[in-house]
Amino acid sequence: MHAQIMYSMNIEKDFLIPFTGLKNGKHSFDFKVDSSFFENYNYNDFNHINAEINVLFDKKINLFELHFTAKGIANVPCDVTNQDFDMPIESEIDLVVKFGDSFNDDHDEILIIPFTEHQLNVAQYIYEMIVLAIPQKRVHPGVKDGTLDSAALDYLGYVNEDEDEFGDLFDDEDEDIFNLIDDLDEEEDVEEEEENTNKDIDPRWAELKKLLTDK
Repeated sequence: MHAQIMYSMNIEKDFLIPFTGLKNGKHSFDFKVDSSFFENYNYNDFNHINAEINVLFDKKINLFELHFTAKGIANVPCDVTNQDFDMPIESEIDLVVKFGDSFNDDHDEILIIPFTEHQLNVAQYIYEMIVLAIPQKRVHPGVKDGTLDSAALDYLGYVNEDEDEFGDLFDDEDEDIFNLIDDLDEEEDVEEEEENTNKDIDPRWAELKKLLTDK
């Protein structure tokens, strides 16, 4: 089963999965969200957003297993230049839904709903999944590849005077990548220097060295 869920950004009605009439097995539900969806949560940490969400709903005898995936674009300001840019976002989470005497969502990946429930509201999980997919440090890709306009580049030149301030924008994984690039550059420099050195050696000395080595 593959159902297209229409939406009007009403989180109380338009993000429900009615499971009572579903047969056991896997069912797919699609949702779309934009900035108006996040207004319900008073979340405005981006300029605007559009994302598509798929929920794979696996109905079993005593529980449900849900797999959420989200893909979209969030327009955010760069932390370095304050220039807006489109940032791709992708995320996925899993959720197990069980039945109990009362509602309980204390566990991040397990939800307990009353036996009397006949539908499931997934709006909260969609909200949390997308918010967590947006990094706290948002750097325009042009900061790293130098493709920003001249005004932004001038500003970056000023920021680069304080390497610590600029370095704080990147996490350890970014630093590992930068270090790897530096190491590769150093290896290339060493190889080039060795090649130049070999070219400068008198061929007679090179032949003598070869004879001594062969012995």
